[in-house]
Amino acid sequence: MNTADLGLPVDVPSTALFTDQYEFTMLQAALKSGTAERRSVFEVFTRRLPNGRRYGVVAGTGRVLDAVENFRFDEDVLGFLRERRIVDEGTLEWLADYRFSGDIWGYPEGEVYFPGSPIMRVEGTFAECVLLETVILSILNHDSAIAAAASRMASAAGDRPIIEMGARRTHELAAVAASRAAYLGGFTSTSDLAAGFRYGIPTVGTSAHAFTLLHDRERDAFQAQVNSMGRGTTLLVDTYDVAEAVRTAVEVAGPELGAVRIDSGDLLLVAHRVRQQLDELGATDTRIIVTSDLDEYAIASLAAAPVDAYGVGTQLVTGSGHPTSSMVYKLVARADSTEPGAPLVPVAKKSTGGKTSIGGRKWAARRLDEYGVAEAEVVGTGPVPPELAERQLLIELVKGGEVQAREPLDVVRDRHAAARANLPLSATQLSRGEPVIPTEYVNRRSGSPTGA
Repeated sequence: MNTADLGLPVDVPSTALFTDQYEFTMLQAALKSGTAERRSVFEVFTRRLPNGRRYGVVAGTGRVLDAVENFRFDEDVLGFLRERRIVDEGTLEWLADYRFSGDIWGYPEGEVYFPGSPIMRVEGTFAECVLLETVILSILNHDSAIAAAASRMASAAGDRPIIEMGARRTHELAAVAASRAAYLGGFTSTSDLAAGFRYGIPTVGTSAHAFTLLHDRERDAFQAQVNSMGRGTTLLVDTYDVAEAVRTAVEVAGPELGAVRIDSGDLLLVAHRVRQQLDELGATDTRIIVTSDLDEYAIASLAAAPVDAYGVGTQLVTGSGHPTSSMVYKLVARADSTEPGAPLVPVAKKSTGGKTSIGGRKWAARRLDEYGVAEAEVVGTGPVPPELAERQLLIELVKGGEVQAREPLDVVRDRHAAARANLPLSATQLSRGEPVIPTEYVNRRSGSPTGA
């Protein structure tokens, strides 16, 4: 596995240190107590969606699979752990041979999720599973937050293309992951070339205000860009006077001008004025692209404006106010001994303060109403009811340490569009509200719904 595929600098040999220290100290203690080899089941879920969100989006699964494959302890990593005295020599010897050999099940990437959904299930020995907690959560929490914001923005944009352009507003490696998550969520292209190179996402971009300011006249800047990129280019028209810039742009490029971009001002008012001016100048096919700190609410407010595409940066890469999905990675079952075939015992945190969890290895299914629209997320720990057998959500991602379900990004993108379309219409409302469908828990013994 090439570390470049993970968005890592070439001098980072593995993902093994994308980990909190206590994963290693737990490992050492478990090795000493003889419990490290107990078969264990960990689940990733969130207790609640971000305030006001109607659904979540599973994103980052493909990156998780890459990270698990690349979770290796080479000499440099082992040397660091030894030098810092983080673990003892016996633990270092165990780590030197580490390869995840367990199973991972999860919601298909691009699927939607709700509070309590077992988004990912990691099974194996306690020792091999506990080490993956931080890297799995860091990927899923970030990517799912970005994808959820992107999905809301894409829904607000309707059929109009939406461009991801937030690389300069976040960490350089997070920018690549954000572009991937945004494309999954419905964005059509990115300005980030690293994302285009790594994931095949379409890339776009022409010029910034600096290019206009470089030239003695705005006309000279437009002429230089058209000479270089052709008449179908996009000219930025709000460096000085918008009306004058539009007039100059059409004079330079002719009615074949591809698009103009507006990056400031009252976008609703300016877009109407620019559309009227372009039409009067004969540039009826010239598109209007708007940028400038857009979010889903701003995009929705421009629904009636003559806008052809949107560009979104800061609000997208920060999750539009919710930069994390608040997912957790919890032990829900473990064997009662290290003996092969030892039965699993459900375990769960029972403390107060809203952080309780439900023990047991879970399945999940989505129940549909008579019209084929989702009406409930059903999560259970016992046998799957026959009527839900064909609606189960978890698929096998890793079996015996081998990846089973790596997918092209376009497949994931299409899956999300289909999953969102299968939700009640209120899922696309931007007003604050509860999750669009409830989560129901099926009791292991009775098989009866207990409510969310």
